[in-house]
Amino acid sequence: MKEKFTTLKSTGVPIQVENIDTDQIIPARFLKATTREGFGDNLFCDWRYDGNRQPIKDFVLNQSTYSGKILVAGKNFGCGSSREHAAWAIYDFGFRVVVSSFFADIFKNNALNNGLLPVVVSDDFLKKTFDALAKNPKTEITVDLENQTISCGDVKEKFEINAYKKTCLMNGYDDIDYLLSLNNEIRAFDAAHS
Repeated sequence: MKEKFTTLKSTGVPIQVENIDTDQIIPARFLKATTREGFGDNLFCDWRYDGNRQPIKDFVLNQSTYSGKILVAGKNFGCGSSREHAAWAIYDFGFRVVVSSFFADIFKNNALNNGLLPVVVSDDFLKKTFDALAKNPKTEITVDLENQTISCGDVKEKFEINAYKKTCLMNGYDDIDYLLSLNNEIRAFDAAHS
């Protein structure tokens, strides 16, 4: 069971780059681990660190200007190979939401399966969010999963999510937790049809 997700109010971390692929999110050389812990240390590793593993000052995750639990990224986030480790790395780093105007399908499903909410917004909303964060890095973004809305400043938008995945996120369930939550109904059905 993961933490329940209902409403998140947080500042955001902008990465205004399009077509961020899963190898940029978590390079392949870090995929040998079999547990989810520790992947956050290598999130965007080749963008965060130089060849001597020293932080690159210009990269947003190395700056104290931006912080928060919401990653705001350019269009076509999570493209490339279908590694679940990308979602693990983002979640392990501390993000709970990724906002973009388009996600690769496999990344989107991996994110939802791991308690990370991918919020698809319009290009206009995304631009206004990047602009708001550039003006004021302390701008608060609110993600309301129950009502499926996201707001940043005075801009608000609805977003879509699969009803099953919404239920899982709101209850902190993975697929097995969800099945276990139906234990009484399954037993009743089994007893009625034995």
